[in-house]
Amino acid sequence: MKNFLISGMLLIFASASVYAGGYRVAAQGQRALAMGHAGVGVVNSAEIAFFNPSGMVYLEDKFTVSAGVTGVFSNVKWQNTSTGQFAETQQGAGTPFYLHAAYKVNEWLSLGLSVTTPYGSSVEWEPDWAGSHLVNDINLAAIFIQPLVSVKLSEHFSIGGGPIFVTGNVNFNRNANRTLTDEQGNRSNITVDDTGVTNTGWSASFMFTPVEELRIGFNYRSEILLNAEGGEAVFSNFPNSTLTPQNGTTTFNATLPLPAELTLGFAYEPNEKWLFAFDYQRAFWDVYNSLDIEFGNPNVPTSINARNYKNASIYRFGAQYKATDNVTLRAGYYFDESPVQAGFFAPETPRNDGNGYTAGLSFQVSEKLAIDASFLYLRFEEVDASYDSYFENGQSVPFSGTYKSNAFLPGLGVTYKL
Repeated sequence: MKNFLISGMLLIFASASVYAGGYRVAAQGQRALAMGHAGVGVVNSAEIAFFNPSGMVYLEDKFTVSAGVTGVFSNVKWQNTSTGQFAETQQGAGTPFYLHAAYKVNEWLSLGLSVTTPYGSSVEWEPDWAGSHLVNDINLAAIFIQPLVSVKLSEHFSIGGGPIFVTGNVNFNRNANRTLTDEQGNRSNITVDDTGVTNTGWSASFMFTPVEELRIGFNYRSEILLNAEGGEAVFSNFPNSTLTPQNGTTTFNATLPLPAELTLGFAYEPNEKWLFAFDYQRAFWDVYNSLDIEFGNPNVPTSINARNYKNASIYRFGAQYKATDNVTLRAGYYFDESPVQAGFFAPETPRNDGNGYTAGLSFQVSEKLAIDASFLYLRFEEVDASYDSYFENGQSVPFSGTYKSNAFLPGLGVTYKL
């Protein structure tokens, strides 16, 4: 019984890290998001600092700032068609934000700063639902801070990039197993919590402008390993027995990979009214083969948890139309492949292949200030899937069902230039 409970506890942080690796929030700029989050070839604001730093040198103004926040309202429904069991997540809003700034030193050099939250969301299921032994709720956030430089090497070619500093935190709760309670009937549960997990990475990019109407962009963002050291695991509502863990805390160490990303695309501007953009992005999730967790309690062995993620692609399409001198309209679409393979579909990351439909606009309040708005409807394809890596008494206990999920992301931002 004790070994069985410890094995269940070992899966907690593995599940939390699946959420960190398997869920990427695309909300790093309202103008780009309104065009399917395509931006590697689009030079229209300081948002280029995130999508392709080499493009900052092509911004016309001396100083440009773009900032904004997006509300993430997601809903997931699960049903076991064999038993009729049903559950859905509780509505709650995530708020990814961004701040980009670019300063034009001279005609061939620009400096910039990008602060974003490309990983971060939350899931909260109904209390004591059928999958509570896998997850009750999770909250995750990772902030990327990147100083940048952009250099124009010729009239047609520029390069850019810089180091990335990442800081993150996670809080995750699940029940110990499917049945265990304390003497008062309260479900035994474990909470994993860690804050201030940090590391560094880098990005490199180029932009090629063969003709005035066409920009071709490339951006590579490196793999980043978040090393959690001395995190806290709290045991609650366990019965007073030598066969189960005691209520209290222990520590753990683990390494959580955020995969490298490569983006290649273009922006074509046939006239002053229209702009069309396309991005192809490849995320190298195959780095996430396994999560190994080492606990501070010497009586708890190191846990090795296979994840077997696969690389995944995203295809982004966008268009922009300048309707009047003060109003610019945008629309887009993207297809997002899931990195999760069969048998690893956990309710901490209840997502399959997704279709994103976007729209938005900018309103020029004055010569210096514009209001940017976007809206994304993200619909994940319905999937019958299972999670096969949960064990009780040495036996695999798959958790399966049909998942339906979607998300609404309204966003608002500003662009200011001098």
